[in-house]
Amino acid sequence: MVDRSVSELSKPRRRLPNQRWQIYPQKPEFAQNLAVLTNISPIVSQLLINRGMETPEQVQAFLNPESLVLPSPLEDFPDLAISLELLQNAIASQTKIAICGDYDADGMTSTALLLRSLRTLGAKVDYAIPSRMHEGYGINKRIVEEFHSEGVGLILTVDNGISAFEPVARARELGLAVIITDHHDIPQKLPPANAILNPKLIAESSPYRGVAGVGVAYILAVSLAQQLGETKGLIQPMLALFTLGTIADLAPLTGVNRRWVKRGLQHLPKSNLPGIRALIQVGGVQTRENEKAGGDEEKLQNPKSKIQNPKSLKPEDIGFRLGPRINAIGRIGNPQTVIELLTTDDMQVALELAKQCEQTNASRQLMCEQIEQEAIAYVETEFVASLQKDRVLVVVQPNWHHGVIGIVASRLVERYGVPVFIGTYEDEKHIRGSARGIPEFHVFEALEYCHDLLGKFGGHKAAGGFSLAAENLQMLRSRLIEFANQCLEPQHLKPLLKIDAEVNLNHINQQLYQQLNALHPCGMDNPDPVFWTPNVQVVEQKIVGKGHIKLTIAQTVDNQEYKIKAIAWRWGDYFQLPTRVDVAYKLRENYFNGKTTIELELIGVRLPIQLQQFFTSPPTPSSTTFEYNQRHYTCGFYKNGIEAELRIKNSEGKVLAMQPGHIIGLLGTNRQNAKEVDISQPQYDNIIQAALQALSLRS
Repeated sequence: MVDRSVSELSKPRRRLPNQRWQIYPQKPEFAQNLAVLTNISPIVSQLLINRGMETPEQVQAFLNPESLVLPSPLEDFPDLAISLELLQNAIASQTKIAICGDYDADGMTSTALLLRSLRTLGAKVDYAIPSRMHEGYGINKRIVEEFHSEGVGLILTVDNGISAFEPVARARELGLAVIITDHHDIPQKLPPANAILNPKLIAESSPYRGVAGVGVAYILAVSLAQQLGETKGLIQPMLALFTLGTIADLAPLTGVNRRWVKRGLQHLPKSNLPGIRALIQVGGVQTRENEKAGGDEEKLQNPKSKIQNPKSLKPEDIGFRLGPRINAIGRIGNPQTVIELLTTDDMQVALELAKQCEQTNASRQLMCEQIEQEAIAYVETEFVASLQKDRVLVVVQPNWHHGVIGIVASRLVERYGVPVFIGTYEDEKHIRGSARGIPEFHVFEALEYCHDLLGKFGGHKAAGGFSLAAENLQMLRSRLIEFANQCLEPQHLKPLLKIDAEVNLNHINQQLYQQLNALHPCGMDNPDPVFWTPNVQVVEQKIVGKGHIKLTIAQTVDNQEYKIKAIAWRWGDYFQLPTRVDVAYKLRENYFNGKTTIELELIGVRLPIQLQQFFTSPPTPSSTTFEYNQRHYTCGFYKNGIEAELRIKNSEGKVLAMQPGHIIGLLGTNRQNAKEVDISQPQYDNIIQAALQALSLRS
């Protein structure tokens, strides 16, 4: 057969996700012993070992975070005592306090938390948030001058300020006291504030080390209320705002975050804060009763569209439903909307403001889709060929909305597996951007490496923001490529999928799902468990909603077939999936028509490991004969362009040719007259399995 262009079999829609699977080493004996000592199931024990727990004491502290003995925050935060003294004096003297917040969910919940608590404690307090579009992140000299002209005596920053040396110096010049509360990485030179509260400045062993900006605000507010003896009625509302901000900001759910978020998730559904109640209502709470009126198809139209059980929220309810509605306002709206929503005591006002959040989020979703498509088209044209060499992607275009490009950056990281720096022009001479990293790449260190080319910048290991003069763009790209090549190897440039354990489909049931509840709340640094099952058969698949794949998979165990439903969000590009695959997934409960079933949320698919090995190192000899349905065939592996190809030939000279990861094969006596066939169909899949079996036996 004559070679046909490899590209004809390489259309993106026929590819599989470009992933590297990292399966944790299994320790069955250790897991069994730990399970017996701590009275948990061996599977949960293995999951906890994967998360770094190796002693019964560590396991008990994790499973029961309330048992954690917390040091006083006054012991761990050196500047907390002076912060409390400054706030108490300001309240006693009725000195004006001004909060400078931020426009993301963490910053807005922090601002609302301190506004509510300080007002309740008798302070004269107001706030300002810099304009995302015109000023960018963090306190600035304009805000400082404005506070001064309004008679403010004490500035309190939340979720920002650690890098704001000049604005803080100006505030001190003008005679204003400054307390910085922040959680971002520490710059080389600290601002001259009266007090700085930042978990990155305290001992790494401290349970407070992982708190987000809203966590620092919560610690400050609770400590102040305790010193003033005014905690009654204050803690629950602050805990609700802490939980909302911590999860929305993707803070690690370990240490005190785990303890307080676990508490907060139980209280959120019955919160007496009108803003929280309105967000839950507008954000799509669906009880098991009114689920019946909806339907499975409706939910698939809108992934994660319903909060399944409002009696006890899970982090994904906030992460996918409530958080985006708050963040959308900060991205493309007016943050004042969210501050008012979270501080009002009027339910009607709260519902109106929550509806504004809903509408803004819908606009944000459309904007993201459009910019993502434009970015992909640009990358495919300009950069895709050099990604392996560059190891970083720098994408800058005019007329993109700065508020949403960070989301697009995350999607490009998912798609291309490299760190992404994305920007848009503020005017002809200035660019502002966002960055998202991969596990082996430190975004903040990369920005520091380019500090002489940048205006303002900040962030942490996984994400950051920056601005620069447009004339520096090419130099920035070169410098980032230089940095990326120092810390990244070619094998890092595939999205990393960490997998906890192998599970057969016959073990997936309600009992296993209930056992996993011991790990909740899951989130950053305590991810949802990910399982994998080898060599399953995809028996049904179809596209639903906006490019999701709904499918049924089957596995035969001890001569019995087990089937289970699955969903793969936003995987339309990979439709159709091969008939035989290894799958990686999370477990999800589905409520429908009064029934609860366990389904899979696919996050990884690859060719069965046996098939991968065939294509990467074909057996020797690489051809053989076999019999199938009483007919004789020859089969073998052959080079076709850059990839190996499996060819199966019948006694009449017809050849079936397929390449790894493709659904479409070629069938014919030569390539000129060969027709494309769907090799996932049973008649082709069965013969391919027989050929692979024959080659396996021969090798």
